[in-house]
Amino acid sequence: MAATIFAANESQVLVNGKAVDGVRSLEYRKVQARENVYVLGSQERAGLVSGAQVYEGRLRVASTSQALDKLGIEDKLQISAVLVHGTTKMTVTFDECFLQEKTFDLSVGGFGEAVYSFSATRAREELA
Repeated sequence: MAATIFAANESQVLVNGKAVDGVRSLEYRKVQARENVYVLGSQERAGLVSGAQVYEGRLRVASTSQALDKLGIEDKLQISAVLVHGTTKMTVTFDECFLQEKTFDLSVGGFGEAVYSFSATRAREELA
């Protein structure tokens, strides 16, 4: 089976349904709390219990995003990424997001980049 490849220049990121200009990258991960279960008197794991899960992401934007900068710390938002390459398309949607942090970097000879870190209650990946 061949790998699915998405092109950054064909894809877009939406915040509350509106396109975000200047997106440089999007990173996300699912974090799942896990606890090992052991049998009394044994050193080997007998099972695994899964607990809370959260999605964490980072959106890197050239300069800054006015749409994200307008949001308050208590504002709930939805972030969607429409990943495209030719006729292949996948939508990744992050629900009930809250901004956690914003950082900004400006280096000599370069341009400014803002990184918006967020957490989400759930995420859906839908291949069209």
